[in-house]
Amino acid sequence: MAILGKIRSKGVLLLVIVGFALFAFIIGDFLTQGSTYFNKSRETVAEIVGEEVNIQDYQAAIDQMIEVYKIETGQTDLNEEMTAQLRASVWENLVTEKLLYAEAEKLGLAVSKEELSDYLIGDKIHPLIMQRRTFLGENGQFSRPMLVQFLNSLDVAPENEEMRQQIAQAKSYWLFWERNVKMAVLQDKYNALMSKTVTANSLEAKAGYEASKITTDVNYVVQPYFAISDSTVSVSKNEIKDRYNKNKELYKQDANRTLNYVAFEIRPLKEDSVEAQEWMNKISEEFKTTNDVVGLVNSNSDVMYDGRNYSYNSLPVNLRDFAFSGKVGDVFGPLFENNTHTMARIMESGIMKSDSVKLRHIYLAAADEAKTDSIVAAINGGASFADLAKKYSAVQQTAANGGEIGWIMEGVQGMDKEMTDKAFASAPNQVFTIKNAQGVQIMQVMEKTPARPKVKLAILERKLVPSSRSYGRIYNDAKQFAAELKSSEFASRANEKGLPVRTASELFESTERIADIPQSRQMIRWAFENDKDEVSDVFDCNNQFVIATVTEVNAKGYRSLEKVSDQIKAELVREKKADIMIKNIAEQMKKAPSIEALAQALSTDVKVANGVNFANNQFGVAGFEPALIGKVSVLPANKLSAPVKGNAGVYVLLPVNPQVSQNPFNAKAQIMQMNMNYAYSLPYMILQDIRDNADIEDNRLRFF
Repeated sequence: MAILGKIRSKGVLLLVIVGFALFAFIIGDFLTQGSTYFNKSRETVAEIVGEEVNIQDYQAAIDQMIEVYKIETGQTDLNEEMTAQLRASVWENLVTEKLLYAEAEKLGLAVSKEELSDYLIGDKIHPLIMQRRTFLGENGQFSRPMLVQFLNSLDVAPENEEMRQQIAQAKSYWLFWERNVKMAVLQDKYNALMSKTVTANSLEAKAGYEASKITTDVNYVVQPYFAISDSTVSVSKNEIKDRYNKNKELYKQDANRTLNYVAFEIRPLKEDSVEAQEWMNKISEEFKTTNDVVGLVNSNSDVMYDGRNYSYNSLPVNLRDFAFSGKVGDVFGPLFENNTHTMARIMESGIMKSDSVKLRHIYLAAADEAKTDSIVAAINGGASFADLAKKYSAVQQTAANGGEIGWIMEGVQGMDKEMTDKAFASAPNQVFTIKNAQGVQIMQVMEKTPARPKVKLAILERKLVPSSRSYGRIYNDAKQFAAELKSSEFASRANEKGLPVRTASELFESTERIADIPQSRQMIRWAFENDKDEVSDVFDCNNQFVIATVTEVNAKGYRSLEKVSDQIKAELVREKKADIMIKNIAEQMKKAPSIEALAQALSTDVKVANGVNFANNQFGVAGFEPALIGKVSVLPANKLSAPVKGNAGVYVLLPVNPQVSQNPFNAKAQIMQMNMNYAYSLPYMILQDIRDNADIEDNRLRFF
């Protein structure tokens, strides 16, 4: 009972404690139960017209785009810039796709399975499929058999892990184009429907005909705006403010940041150069005398020995004369050039070999290896290699082409060395075999380029790079610069260090990199995560350490008056100059009887714009000058115009030699042409307008 009494005596405190514990339990339970929600939020890379895009799905789309690009271009390594471009392309495609499908659903538009099948493999094969090099025949044209064989290969049961990966890659490639074809067909339907929403009438047709009927040459004089000094024209702050308020919609902006930054170049220091030279001098003696040149090169060179036979033109310029004038065992260098130490030793000379061979093959899977000897015998006995390839080869893509692989070059990295060695050692029509764990390749040389002199070199290259000591020293310098640095001190501290301060203006969330800084996406992400005047830690950007400070934070909305004040002032100055010029030129015209006299009075020349037409907004070399074209269209021939305010200056025009089209007005043809123009541009304008007004939440900055 004593315990109970204590509890009662401290009831209020106990209630508070219990209440807090219960609250903590409830909140904890809520957070645990709601963890799915919060995780989902963290994993959402975008929300487009109410549809969430998961980061895993988005990354998978990027990976797929990269693989397709590699297949289409034959490239294996992508640099940072290309990867960024492909990432941006995926985003643009995704937004377009989501918006298009949302609009199509409202309009009742869809692509049926039957339609899609027809565009993929039926009678209406889409250009996106026909243009793929995977499906091109020998003549470079689309081949339906190649397409069919590719699709059949997707259903082949894989015999090993490598084959499984290849089939998976091929399926991903096909699904990519299937998806794009579906979207292209749907867009065609959408465009066709939207193009019918606006149609030209007879009045528009007549106006269009009249606009293009007359073509006129124009003699003119121009007084450019720079002829009057800006200092002679005054513009008040109130004038700038009034213009800003009147045209505020012109100054819309997305959220952006501006950075100032300095870069510490990661470069070899003097000690690195001395040590590298000493090392090269030391190893050069062994390079001259060793019997294991290959082992020495492979152990010490940045580039492995590949046994390549070099022609004269395939060698670096500095090695050509040495290689083809020396004898076996002669050594070149060491030479330091282009930040690289180089030595070379002649391994073999007097070689006569082709640069390229054309091959064909029959690939026999492991289960069919027993057929090898009989097939080789049949070929040597005169049987058609192409027919046998079509019948027996497991690689359908080449089997359909008689087993033809194409031309291969000697010394190309990534090629099977045994195959290339045998291919270049074989005579035309000679058959040889290559065996591996997956099966046997029966190969035949179809053609060879003429033999030419070659030499075999062992080349030892060592690029001068910063040592870990130098890397650490430069990093410490950058770290010390950034430590306790205030934004207000940024420029002065940089100047003390002899570091130029560079500016990256108007960086948006979608900006992939700062122009001269590789791997700088991390800097942009940091800028959007921090406030004005914040100073960053050290960014490791490939070959430099970078420190940045945020100098501007601009929210989505309108550019500030301060930001656009100079732009508006320039516009107002130009307009006031125009008013002055118009008045002065009008006074000169009272005294000048001709355009030549006016040109002389204005200390300029008479210029000519040929073929001016109201349907065209280009005014000769002056370029985009719609006010001038409008004036010409209503001005009688051989009559001077009053001064006209243009984009580049004030003009006086003299239309001469008008040419009237002899083609009669054809309302039907004119309307058809105008409707074709509408059909081409209108759907894209509509879709762009939908995009501008769509609810799109872009969270890419969280992830990339």
